[in-house]
Amino acid sequence: MDVLKNGSAFLLVLVLLSGAAASGAQGLPAAEATAPQRPAAGPSLPRLVLIDLRDVLGAPLSWHRRQWGLFSLGVAGVGAAALLDDQVRNKEQRDHNHLADQIADGFEPLGSYGAFGVLGSFYLAGLVRDDSRARSVAEDGLMASVIAGGILTPALKSAIGRRRPRDTEKTFDFSPFSGNASFPSGHTTEAFAVASVIAGDYDPAWVKGVAYGSAALVGFARIHHQAHFLSDVTAGALIGTAVGRAVVRRNDEERRRFTVAPILGPRNQPGMAVVLSF
Repeated sequence: MDVLKNGSAFLLVLVLLSGAAASGAQGLPAAEATAPQRPAAGPSLPRLVLIDLRDVLGAPLSWHRRQWGLFSLGVAGVGAAALLDDQVRNKEQRDHNHLADQIADGFEPLGSYGAFGVLGSFYLAGLVRDDSRARSVAEDGLMASVIAGGILTPALKSAIGRRRPRDTEKTFDFSPFSGNASFPSGHTTEAFAVASVIAGDYDPAWVKGVAYGSAALVGFARIHHQAHFLSDVTAGALIGTAVGRAVVRRNDEERRRFTVAPILGPRNQPGMAVVLSF
């Protein structure tokens, strides 16, 4: 249990990176699987940041029926969770036990500083192993964190002003712009933003399960510690997932515009050219 309490972020990084290595080699010929990965040419990080801020935050302006339908389903899901807020809050107040405390304490940091530790580890591994995909996870995860956890969630928290379950006996106690900050859960938003980026870049189902499962335990920790209601956590999970997936999709499109092609230079000297597609 001490390992679970103090090393959950480190263990998550080890598991995900080992899965990344396995999935990178899966399905490749032996020569390609063992060859060092060449980093792909691509747009600069500042360019990606500007594109993501513009396209992700402005996406609702160009939504069509399908996107609005998915948004409505998300709102309905949060509403359904809100019907269970009181029941779940009361259960967590009564049913504290040592195992639940250890799980909550171990995984809660993955919704704050632990998330940036995970992203930093991916970036470091990408540099050490010359792995462009690992670096992309770090970059996309950082941008998703900024948009979801640094802009959207704080704005909603301030505007809605819901009191935390430990501060009120009510479940629907709102006072906009009062400083109350229960809805949505920022820790859960952060955890799911990072998890969705990892899951979007690596195909194995168990990697996706570890990523999303860890994020779900962050949400559990926030409910367990009486910091959030179930609907707060549900909303945070939806926001983090939607933003993370959108960032991965948008940045992948942008990176594919930059391709590396072999060329022959003077005296048949081999070289590489960067081709930008429009």
